[in-house]
Amino acid sequence: MKIKLIYPKWPKLKNQPEFNLPPHGPVVFAAAAGDDVEISFCDENVQPLDMREDTDLIALSVMLTCQIPRAWEIADSYRACGKKVIFGGIATMLHAEETALHADSVFLGEAEGRFDAVINDFKNGMLKKVYDFHLDFPETSLIGTAKRSILNRELYNFRGVQMVDLIHASRGCRFNCFPCCTPYLGGRKFRPRPIDTVIREIESIENNRLFFVDNSLAQNDEWEKTLFKAIAPLKKKWISHPIKDDDEILDLAVEAGCWYVYQAIVDTSDHIRKRVKRLKDRGIGVEGTIILGTDDHDEDYIKRLIDFLLEIDLDLAEFTILTPFPHTPIRARLEKENRILHNDWVRYTAGEVVFKPAKMSIDSLQNMYEYAWENFYSSMCKEIQMAKLYLKVIEKEKRDGTYRKMHPGTGRNLSRSRFKKP
Repeated sequence: MKIKLIYPKWPKLKNQPEFNLPPHGPVVFAAAAGDDVEISFCDENVQPLDMREDTDLIALSVMLTCQIPRAWEIADSYRACGKKVIFGGIATMLHAEETALHADSVFLGEAEGRFDAVINDFKNGMLKKVYDFHLDFPETSLIGTAKRSILNRELYNFRGVQMVDLIHASRGCRFNCFPCCTPYLGGRKFRPRPIDTVIREIESIENNRLFFVDNSLAQNDEWEKTLFKAIAPLKKKWISHPIKDDDEILDLAVEAGCWYVYQAIVDTSDHIRKRVKRLKDRGIGVEGTIILGTDDHDEDYIKRLIDFLLEIDLDLAEFTILTPFPHTPIRARLEKENRILHNDWVRYTAGEVVFKPAKMSIDSLQNMYEYAWENFYSSMCKEIQMAKLYLKVIEKEKRDGTYRKMHPGTGRNLSRSRFKKP
């Protein structure tokens, strides 16, 4: 049986560097679908979609809200030609009722141990309209090594340099952050994968540079320590969302190859200043993730915030506008207060104001978003800032003997890349 797996295109933010990471959801799904299924994969962000290709079933893997309208377009076109279409992924769960109007079937939840039943139903002409495993989670021991062989590796690089491979060591999140839909999607319980299976997956990845896409690694101290100790001998270099601000854990992260972390910057407090400094003092880079437009933000506050970010010497900053995605705490509140402007999902990019701010006009918040990007990167463009981080990781790789002149999948000599002299 052949499945055409499609990762639809979405509108990129103009302020971010133009690059594409290999998507995680599709390769995890491909592993869960089993070896008896032949998968042809198209990432529409890096290649054109060929709708003439012969296949039995169309599967759309959709991660982002702003991606879902394009997914509906693709599905409608295939169904008009008589093809059966099934949807899965984060955005499918967030927009399940709307998506069902464009699908023969929607799969809600995690696929491990479940998708073989879908295949059998399809083969027998009994495909269900909905497969609902929402909050009915499989054992994490069933999560196998992602099937990265479906990817065309040469399509995922920035200026000739392949960047990172995505991997996860856990699912779920015990936190309940106001802009996040993870509790709805993956539950409030931290669900770690067995560390030995994570290590086997890491060992199978040719790329030396990884991105742990877990919601947070800082959910269980002993597990985090054990994970870092297990990773260290592999000599990989990796990025992650937050790690615990603890001396022992930070030191273990350095030994394990922590390259840089994403750190939410929520205010201008000494706590944030010290946290960033403790990371940078250990040689760990910091990319600040900053949401603009919370109810305590006005123009002056945002200007002071940008000054603070420059003062604490972040390596990179990523600015987004507060966006009330479905099934998040902030959306529930803004709906109750009648502050949602519209549900034009393609505009829910986190780069456009889609709600009524408390202390600014809509136009003012949009202008302050542009101000933040322009002023943080006024002395050095974001592409060069990113290049500096890559030069640092190359230096680390050279010190521990893991640097490869010919980076896997690109055939490009890094010693001659445009990153060498940004």
